[in-house]
Amino acid sequence: MALEPILGGITAGHSEELDEKFRVRELQAGSQDAFDWLIVQYSGPVYRLAHRMLSDPADAADAVQEVFLKVFRNIGEFQGESSLKTWIYRIAINTAANQNRWWRRHKEQEFSLDADEDGERECFTPADHTLNPFESLLSRETQEMVQQAMQRLSESSRTVLVLREMEGLSYDEVAEILHISLGTVKSRLARARQSLKQELESAMEPAPVRLPILHPAE
Repeated sequence: MALEPILGGITAGHSEELDEKFRVRELQAGSQDAFDWLIVQYSGPVYRLAHRMLSDPADAADAVQEVFLKVFRNIGEFQGESSLKTWIYRIAINTAANQNRWWRRHKEQEFSLDADEDGERECFTPADHTLNPFESLLSRETQEMVQQAMQRLSESSRTVLVLREMEGLSYDEVAEILHISLGTVKSRLARARQSLKQELESAMEPAPVRLPILHPAE
């Protein structure tokens, strides 16, 4: 059995771990270069995650700003008990969840100041529109149908689907981000998949045809 590939993988993993520890130390020391690296490295993924959770480009952009403010303010408390990516994703998920709750309480009662003459809200092009393999197989219309169905799911179902199916994170990473057991991740994911399937089936059902009422000629 050749040892080179195995040893190469171990060496690469160790190098990545050391690099992350160095980056974290630099961030905690207030290095501007380290903060610039953090923005370049994570702004796209965090935006994509927020957009999938919130389904609105402008809200996702607001969430990204809030996420990085929280990261900058709290990086000193990061102890390395999880990876930096997991820690940032956890902040992003919590931020998006809080924003979603606010939206449900308040935003539906307000008129958007960005509405055009037709009453439609101005749409911004996402800064990061990377598609996962699942999404790349779907037409734009189908993607929108899936996104709308996702928004009708419970927060816990939507979150686990986004992290596992759309972000492609491992079960262990999802469990770590959400602070739940591996078994809970798998059972919650199974229920979420079933709920999404039911929502999509309902959305694809043909609308009932209403026949015009004909009045007899006088």
